[in-house]
Amino acid sequence: MNPAESIDHKHFLQHAYDFVGKYAAIPYDDMMSASNWLGRFALRLFWQLPADKYRAFRTQMFAGLPADFKGRLLEVPVGTGVLSLPRYKDLLEADITCLDYSSGMLGAAYRRAEELDLTDITFQQGDVGDLPFAKDTFDLVLSIDGLHAFPDKEAALQEIQRVLKPGATFTGCLYIRGENRITDLFVRTFCTWRGFFTPPFDTYASLRTHLERYFREVRLTRVGSFAGFNCKK
Repeated sequence: MNPAESIDHKHFLQHAYDFVGKYAAIPYDDMMSASNWLGRFALRLFWQLPADKYRAFRTQMFAGLPADFKGRLLEVPVGTGVLSLPRYKDLLEADITCLDYSSGMLGAAYRRAEELDLTDITFQQGDVGDLPFAKDTFDLVLSIDGLHAFPDKEAALQEIQRVLKPGATFTGCLYIRGENRITDLFVRTFCTWRGFFTPPFDTYASLRTHLERYFREVRLTRVGSFAGFNCKK
């Protein structure tokens, strides 16, 4: 992807997620959190995540975040914060920054933080491909369902590696292709078409090779079409 194409796709991606953040945050959150029958139906139909696999998916996404984490944490992208913000209520001694390229999603996350009385979290709009932080700033970067959306995945990984301290952790989860034909079809015909996901997408096998270009001690798990990762700088 050349620079001009990357900029155009970033605007397309921003518009797509701004719409979700401003107008469709409730159904989006219902699906992500499996909080009602419609959300659970969507998880089962499109993502092939029935209740047992969804529970494993939730466990996988936070596997690299210690329950007693006390350092500096960057979450990118935060989205609406429906999954991560409730988790942060227990990280009383952590310094947490939540970043997103979409002002709509960031606004939804900020409102949720207010509802949860999370007053010490920093919310910042920014580009993962050009992070507004100094080198060696964070002890952990968390990315929940983010890598498959980033238009320039190489720039994103380079920047995440740059802002992590030596020995720090990059962890989270993402969509991987080749695990389920129904999910892959949904991603191609809806998620990519609507601008929510950006190809190319890794397979489970290629993800390890991809992450090992930037990180060491790469550990992977898999639940359906989602891979969890836990890497060290």
